[in-house]
Amino acid sequence: MASPASSWGHPWPALTSIAVGTRGDRMGRRRLYGGLFLVMGVAGTVFAVTRWLPALILAAMTGTISVEANESGPITSLEQAMIPQVAGEGRDTNRAFARYNAVAYLAGSLGALAAGGPDFFRRFFPAIPASQRFLLAFPAIGIACAVLATRLSPRVESGEVLTTERRFPLVRSKRRVAGLAGLCAIDSFGGGFVVNAFIVFWFQRKFGASTELMGLVFFFAGLLQSGSSIAAGWLANRIGLLYTMVFTHLPSNVLLILIPFMPTLGLAIAMLLARFAISQMDVPARQAYVVAVVEPGERTAAAAYTNTARYVVRPLGPALGGLLMENVALGAPFVAAGTLKIVYDLMLLGTFRRVRVNEAASSPPSEPS
Repeated sequence: MASPASSWGHPWPALTSIAVGTRGDRMGRRRLYGGLFLVMGVAGTVFAVTRWLPALILAAMTGTISVEANESGPITSLEQAMIPQVAGEGRDTNRAFARYNAVAYLAGSLGALAAGGPDFFRRFFPAIPASQRFLLAFPAIGIACAVLATRLSPRVESGEVLTTERRFPLVRSKRRVAGLAGLCAIDSFGGGFVVNAFIVFWFQRKFGASTELMGLVFFFAGLLQSGSSIAAGWLANRIGLLYTMVFTHLPSNVLLILIPFMPTLGLAIAMLLARFAISQMDVPARQAYVVAVVEPGERTAAAAYTNTARYVVRPLGPALGGLLMENVALGAPFVAAGTLKIVYDLMLLGTFRRVRVNEAASSPPSEPS
């Protein structure tokens, strides 16, 4: 029953992110942040204790339950706005976003490894409860995070009050954020063709790979992504945020296109891991870039709207990927995804190459401005 609920839940991170973008700073970032964690705990409890579809759909509609390690709907949007408020500007912000993503990927890889634990240990200890019950970790985590949210520094707040004359949270940066959101939509649409479920399916169909093997592959992929996130912060401080985004993301998409042409399981896994090693280096750079090209009071809205663009189009990729598999070739989604993402990289570089950002955040003076 979780699968239909998941499908119903796809649009809701977008809607809740828009709500955060338009009302988040009015309500107070810390207050809203803690409240969202409590909602996440309630939603997780619903998934843990029932299989009644209407209840699962309502829980999914909160937009707080995510299968991505570093994409949690409105929670992520708030975090991206708060980080530069306390990290400082420029290089410090770049490093902060790098560590933020590294921790997320590391935790996600451990979660992927632990997901198979209940079934494995149940072979030896039949009394272990159903895997669904382990989702009761959500309320404990949600409460703990909500408590921690109350202890955040007041500096995470916007510091700007939206007056009656300025009801819309984006004024100066409206066109710039719209351009970034459109490009993010292209990137996310391409990523939708190669979600993890498709990758597992393709490896099983093409090479007969086991679920256990693919679980290990994604565990090591998470470790690579965690390490590369740290490297992205270092690189951004040397060549700039925009160049870090493009010159790490573009070669990873070439590797993505090559995966279905690998003749053996070992080579295909090696190509996949090589791609994972650099494919997410653009994420901390992108997050830092979005908040660097807008005013501090517009950061919540900028993060929310660019994330919303990603959430809205993401579900289209798997559906079209299925059509490509049926009518073109089993590996066609890899090629489609890589091609769309390369288009995104080139358009991003061409559109924003001359856009001025925060002097410190853009890093080296040689970056075009």
